[in-house]
Amino acid sequence: MSKPLPPYPASRKVDQIDEYHGTKVQDSYRWLEDPDSEETKAWVEAQNQVTFAYLNEIPEREKIKQRLTQLWDYEKYGIPFKEGNRYFYYKNDGLQNQSVLYTLTSLDAEPRVLLDPNKLSEDGTVALSGIAISDDGNLMAYGLSTSGSDWQEWKIRDVETAEDLADHLKWIKFSGASWTKDNKGFFYSRYDEPNEKTKLEDVNYFQKLYYHRFGTPQSEDILIYHRPDQKEWGFSAGVTEDGKYLIISVWLGTDPKNLVFYKDLTAPSAEVVELISEFEASYSFIDTDGSVFWFQTDLDAPRGRVIAINISNPSRDNWKEIIPQADEVLESVGLLNNQFVADYLKDARTQIKIFNLDGAFVREIELPGIGSAGGFGGKRYDTETFYSFTGFTTPATIYRYDMISGKSTTYRQPKVDFNPDEYETKQIFYTSKDGTQVPMFITHKKGLNMDGSNPTYLYGYGGFNVSLTPSFSVSNVVWMEMGGVYAVPNLRGGGEYGEEWHQAGTKVNKQNVFDDFIAAAEWLIANKYTSPAKLAIGGGSNGGLLVGACMTQRPDLFAVAVPAVGVLDMLRFHKFTIGWAWCSDYGSPENPDEFKALYAYSPLHNLKPGTSYPATMITTADHDDRVVPAHSFKFAAALQEAHAGENPVLIRIDTKAGHGAGKPTAKIIEEIADKWAFLVRSFSESA
Repeated sequence: MSKPLPPYPASRKVDQIDEYHGTKVQDSYRWLEDPDSEETKAWVEAQNQVTFAYLNEIPEREKIKQRLTQLWDYEKYGIPFKEGNRYFYYKNDGLQNQSVLYTLTSLDAEPRVLLDPNKLSEDGTVALSGIAISDDGNLMAYGLSTSGSDWQEWKIRDVETAEDLADHLKWIKFSGASWTKDNKGFFYSRYDEPNEKTKLEDVNYFQKLYYHRFGTPQSEDILIYHRPDQKEWGFSAGVTEDGKYLIISVWLGTDPKNLVFYKDLTAPSAEVVELISEFEASYSFIDTDGSVFWFQTDLDAPRGRVIAINISNPSRDNWKEIIPQADEVLESVGLLNNQFVADYLKDARTQIKIFNLDGAFVREIELPGIGSAGGFGGKRYDTETFYSFTGFTTPATIYRYDMISGKSTTYRQPKVDFNPDEYETKQIFYTSKDGTQVPMFITHKKGLNMDGSNPTYLYGYGGFNVSLTPSFSVSNVVWMEMGGVYAVPNLRGGGEYGEEWHQAGTKVNKQNVFDDFIAAAEWLIANKYTSPAKLAIGGGSNGGLLVGACMTQRPDLFAVAVPAVGVLDMLRFHKFTIGWAWCSDYGSPENPDEFKALYAYSPLHNLKPGTSYPATMITTADHDDRVVPAHSFKFAAALQEAHAGENPVLIRIDTKAGHGAGKPTAKIIEEIADKWAFLVRSFSESA
């Protein structure tokens, strides 16, 4: 018998009406868009009191937290990489809030701590957000982010002494750094200084590309490129391995299509040259061979191919295809041992193939099983490289690969306190509403009773060309140890089958993504894995939108919904920070046809009064400047007002945290324990 819920905090309603293309839309909780007002802060505190009072009463919560902590406590190594005559790698001893960066002079030498982010703040909320090491391995530029913000500050550290230099760069966002071959400075992108009070909500426009010479103040940095006529353009710049060119990739929001410009670094007065000046395809720079530039592109090849452009004769008629499009999706291409190393995705599983520079196939690298491989970094003539391999029940193991012999040897294997042989993963294909075949990974303990009674967590994303591939997660192992099923469908909108698959889940086709997710739930029920009373759905960010849309469209199909840091107000998402950049996937409320599609599924605008919604725990963070918390705040207030059933509809608001990047281990464990405890209690009360 479920206990009566405490009353939800009052959410004041305002008479705010906006008109879109002749449609009047009520926005009763507009005031919650200001995260810093006293009223919003009081609302956040009141909501958290109700939520944590509910979570604190769940007897299983402490046990789940203990098991998560115990299982999490294993050494996690990053893939080693080399610059100059040094190796670098990240390592977490187990429960450290942030991974530590080490350096060593050879693989069997004694490692030395180069940077320990845990010492930058008491509570682990200052995170290392990026590094760039000079060609000689002597200097490291590094970025820091506080409380999960996208804003970064960059500094420079002497690798030998592990001491910082005086350099301090600010107002950097969505940027890495790339050193010049002479090791004297690097290129990076920044925005103008924002308003201190509203920097977590303000829209980010007019990114600029600069060169910073180390040992000088930021005020003396040289502006390399900017476009006052293109407020939405962003610039990602990298120096070629031979040091001769600066390659500038111009991005527009989250659209994979980009432009490519370059600058000859051997001629100081050289202008920036526009090599590819139309947003018609994605071009990812691989390397150069004299005046020949190699690119991975989806131009006329939605699953990707490799082309060569000779910049001394750059007209399109002279472009050469090196590696043609395959049946599988080309994810990335690197250059090692003077050969291309190509990473393909076949039904969301990794395949690695090696080709000669003329495109001739050499061999496929034999991987340890079905899963995801990553790494294969290095310089053009390196004969050794490293990669990691992981699956749903395989913790990330690092292998050393010899490019000449073709042999993999284990370099680091983690020791985790669980037995993978007790679990199984299978991949099935199901039919979505319009007949499309969609793959889904299902992982659980062996010997599962197929009687429809298994608690099941269905997780999805479906957007922005992101592929969900097999990966190990302590969180999911704890769920499966408790008898849970973990299911991941590869929805349209993702990148699993190339650009056509991505486009089929965008803009006016976005409903396909929700149909695919709903069809996955129906397949699991029809095949006796679970039943609506034992089915939970979860996802974060764009996946939070997925959960919000599906729980409002089919509240009868799920017992529990956990939308995390979700995009839930589809009419105002483009008005905050980098939200405008998502119009490439979502469409824009300013466009009449796209508005119609957005309004039809926007979770905030499709809550129906008097409906019994699934037990819901919305999660967000007060410092999220990627998907501002206003989305979750307004949706929670509206859901609590519309909901007519006995299921709890709660919001859990993390303080001093952001969208998820750089989140301390302690905070992650707390949040997961709360999520699984919420599922356990909700399933026991819906049974």
